[in-house]
Amino acid sequence: MTDNIIHSISADENFFLLAGPCVIEGEKMALDIAENIVKLTERLHIPYIFKGSYRKANRSRIDSFTGIGDMEALAVLAKVREAFGCPVVTDIHSAEEAAMAADFVDVLQIPAFLCRQTDLLVAAARTGKTVNIKKGQFLSPEAMKYAVQKVRDAGNDRVAVTERGVSFGYHDLIVDYRGIPQMQSFGYPVILDATHSLQQPNQSAGVTGGQPELIETIARAGIAVGVDGLFLETHPEPAKAKSDGANMLPLAQLPELLERLCAIRATVARF
Repeated sequence: MTDNIIHSISADENFFLLAGPCVIEGEKMALDIAENIVKLTERLHIPYIFKGSYRKANRSRIDSFTGIGDMEALAVLAKVREAFGCPVVTDIHSAEEAAMAADFVDVLQIPAFLCRQTDLLVAAARTGKTVNIKKGQFLSPEAMKYAVQKVRDAGNDRVAVTERGVSFGYHDLIVDYRGIPQMQSFGYPVILDATHSLQQPNQSAGVTGGQPELIETIARAGIAVGVDGLFLETHPEPAKAKSDGANMLPLAQLPELLERLCAIRATVARF
């Protein structure tokens, strides 16, 4: 395992996968999900990175679940890495969190709303970990080159960019697939977030909605366009998930989805 994990696996003929629950809800849940996906991705020869947020800072309501405790959740992420030998990725929200999280994970992810925060990007870069920057819902693909440059200027060339949709009115997001090759021109891997792209934020109930029935549609299009990696959140029972259940993929549906995406990737690779 290397800190340069995304770059070391992005040369693979298949797409790579960042997948797991929205937030760490407990050790058993995380280990069960990781075990399931590790077996699946090994069978399909998909390079895999376990995803789980140790804390959710961006919540609609003050009573929304944010996590089980920072150190407790980071310890769970470390246990997943140890138990299954797969790298792990988590979000960070402030410069102070970068060094703390870097002790437990392989990839530091910058949330979309924070992708222009210079001190956060620099702090993440200085850990030496790979930095995955989610494109802001308010930014053009071309504008992400400045976020990438901040990480590079801080001395870290281990960068990836994730497309997760752009704001389209008050309650919807839309994916402009032209942005994938545009951001690939920066020279770094580009990932498509197939679940957050289907979020419907700012609902009247104060709980974000979503359209999980379209996850496969978003993912298929991304693989056809030639995206390097795929990001998605999955849970055994999304209706009972403590965060973002409205746009997560049921874990039981993941095998068929990945099998179809691998077939699309193999077809595209022939052209």
